[in-house]
Amino acid sequence: MNYSDALKYIESIYSLGSDLGLERVQVLMEKMGNPQERIKIIHVAGTNGKGSCCSMLSNILIEQGYKVGVYTSPHLEEYNERYTINNVRIQNDELAKQVSIVKASCDELVAEGRITQPTVFEVITAIAFNYFAEQNVDYLLLEVGLGGRFDATNVIHKPILSIITSISMDHMEFLGHNLSSIAFEKGGIIKENCPVVLYSQCDEVYETIKKITEERNAKLYFTKEQGINVVRQDIAGTVFDIENQYLTYKEIKLGLLGDHQINNAATVLLACKALNDNGAKIDDESIFAGFEKARWCGRMEIVQKEPMVILDGAHNIDGIHMLAESLERYFSDKKITLLIGILGDKEYDKMIEMLLPLASKIVLTEPNNSRKWDVDALTETISNFKVETFREKDIEKAYDLAKSITAKEDVLCCAGSLYLIGELYKLARR
Repeated sequence: MNYSDALKYIESIYSLGSDLGLERVQVLMEKMGNPQERIKIIHVAGTNGKGSCCSMLSNILIEQGYKVGVYTSPHLEEYNERYTINNVRIQNDELAKQVSIVKASCDELVAEGRITQPTVFEVITAIAFNYFAEQNVDYLLLEVGLGGRFDATNVIHKPILSIITSISMDHMEFLGHNLSSIAFEKGGIIKENCPVVLYSQCDEVYETIKKITEERNAKLYFTKEQGINVVRQDIAGTVFDIENQYLTYKEIKLGLLGDHQINNAATVLLACKALNDNGAKIDDESIFAGFEKARWCGRMEIVQKEPMVILDGAHNIDGIHMLAESLERYFSDKKITLLIGILGDKEYDKMIEMLLPLASKIVLTEPNNSRKWDVDALTETISNFKVETFREKDIEKAYDLAKSITAKEDVLCCAGSLYLIGELYKLARR
């Protein structure tokens, strides 16, 4: 199997959709010799902030000299992005090899009638476990795909640490319609006697997670009063101090933009504390260097100047709220052009209410996805807003149009579906 064949196989099983549960993936991993049990795993769940936290913590561990695997989803441009070791993506031939190994196990199990065909996420998660085990990484940062309790990544039995980032309303059809229900599903990654780090958030989430940790004798690292003092914050980055019951640091430099990234960084600092408490070695020099080097593509990312072009893949209410806050903080003195394309199964009306008041112009386009909210419907949705509006279904033409109507001293913000951001990322790189 070559790289092209591997991608065709992955695409061929997309039609199976999402089917949460652990039965198939457990059988599949047993067939493959349970490679996930040979890796020190840091399991990361949450609604927003998982990828950013993985980037920060992986860079800290890399600075410390560890060999660090990271498994994240979704990707922006290519599947290789989902599998990195010390920030280097898996090579095409290696990905093809791993797909071939997993496909062979799937085919045998299906032929024997032991399982139905695993879903695409189960397959690519099995690839991750086998690849990182073969590469003998020191740590694997394992990002949950959807929820936690019944997510394919939760086939692991004994992670060394569980991290739960910001929890908000998203994927309610799978996870429930209130924060307690969603937190319960995310908290499903918590294992017996395994330490847990929880992002500072509301009492409803905290009480749900706390109950699970008590039931499973898992030490909880959490502080509602984080003790953060922002020293400097602009588009060049953030400098902040932090002092709370667990830790004290002065003048941490953070490359990622946005108030929410400071809170994510505080969560990562708690994770470093938990890891050190449980036998790892992470010194302050590695922490400072790791934060400064951390990057996360497609999240409040500046990809061009004059005009400044920002890509942000916020695709739920909490994420859009964070984006709106960041635009007001960094660009209150600029005119903002908004290029937007969203999926129809998201809370698009609330997203628009948050973003449109910040824009002087808006370009409407459509993500390359069957669930897209088409331009005509989107035009009707924004009709009550007094903003100069342009329409272009083709993403490349929409991007060129948006840049052409944005003065070089102003800002073009591209937001909405990650499918849209992925396409725009290719164009920006071009």
